[in-house]
Amino acid sequence: MSRFRLAGRYTTLCLMLVVMLGPVVWQFLTSLKGRDEDVYSGLLPSRPTLDHYARLADSFPLFAYAGNTLIVAVLSVISNAVFAAMGGYALSRPGWRGRTAVFTVLVATLMFPFESVMISLFLTVRSMGLIDSLIGVWLPGAVSVLNLLIMRAAFLAVPREIEEAAVLDGAHEWQRFTRVFLPSARGALAVVCVTSFIGAWDDFLWPLIVLTSSDNYTLQLGLKTLSGTSFSRDQRLVAAGSMAALLPMVLLFLCLQRLFFKGVGEGAVKT
Repeated sequence: MSRFRLAGRYTTLCLMLVVMLGPVVWQFLTSLKGRDEDVYSGLLPSRPTLDHYARLADSFPLFAYAGNTLIVAVLSVISNAVFAAMGGYALSRPGWRGRTAVFTVLVATLMFPFESVMISLFLTVRSMGLIDSLIGVWLPGAVSVLNLLIMRAAFLAVPREIEEAAVLDGAHEWQRFTRVFLPSARGALAVVCVTSFIGAWDDFLWPLIVLTSSDNYTLQLGLKTLSGTSFSRDQRLVAAGSMAALLPMVLLFLCLQRLFFKGVGEGAVKT
């Protein structure tokens, strides 16, 4: 019976792998096919070429749009890492009034979709004079409630004995935060960085609302502007554009995958 269960588990995992990675692999192989190859005739390209990526760069300012997106994504990662860590640490500390109420309000905000606050966000950004600016794109996502709750949970998991040992050693609040709690939450901090980068890099709706000048377009918005051109009629160029947008997110995850699965208590014990 155990063998059948094991076979069923591996079969399910293989099916999930095909469903999740199949479209990505197909897009990548399609982007390597030559102009004279039929996109739907087979999976593997007979004569692989990178010509479509060069055509993509010539079709519109790919690197300029990618640079704009990278600026927003890096700002989002930095602000989320800093504010989520500090806010999560404050919420994890006992002894101050209103902590439960603040936590309840933060959790309640997760029930509201972005579309319900989109107009108020736009009016706020417009009143600050940040329309058609990368700062206006970044500001609403400067800190995510979900990331703040992730850091709070990571700090709550730190053994109390470690904090007490730091207090006995004479560490004040800031030293305990930077030298005890942050090293213990490196895995959670990596999750915050990855999710913040992906959210900012892959965002389309908010940049579409805020940005009006093509010089400030993000990559996702820039790819959409090519609708109706040869880009949209050539599946190979569409695949090349998808891969160009996906590559930075894959590289970031590969760089942080080791920290992604780190234990919460790692790095806090004095040696």
